[in-house]
Amino acid sequence: MALVDECIFCKIIRGEIPSFKVWEDDKTFAFMDINPVAKGHALIVPKFHTPNIYEAPQEWLGPTLGAVGRVARAVRDEVQPDGMNILQANDKGAAQSVFHIHFHVIPRIVDDGLTMNWDMVPGDMDEIDKLAEKIAAHTASE
Repeated sequence: MALVDECIFCKIIRGEIPSFKVWEDDKTFAFMDINPVAKGHALIVPKFHTPNIYEAPQEWLGPTLGAVGRVARAVRDEVQPDGMNILQANDKGAAQSVFHIHFHVIPRIVDDGLTMNWDMVPGDMDEIDKLAEKIAAHTASE
């Protein structure tokens, strides 16, 4: 398990900083966000320090996403929201504030005022098609 000394999430995983743990196994750790945007807001992290999804080893993503599903179902059952956002941000342009990959489980209530949603506006289908082909070529070479 590779953790980093100065990372706040690594410190939480090691128990150096207290947290409100909701799940833990050999590869993942989940805890309540202490700056919640909604009741039940939780964070899920791998027990492996990697700054973002681009650099995350595949063998850690699967178990982490499994833990995201487990925590989301538990939050849904306890909080009983109208819906749920699963959020994961990468780099400053996406407002990532802690550079240890993490997933937010955010319960939602209709008209709760959170601004993570966007209006449905159709894009240019030809442009989308061309971009899809280019992206598919990249995914095939991974």
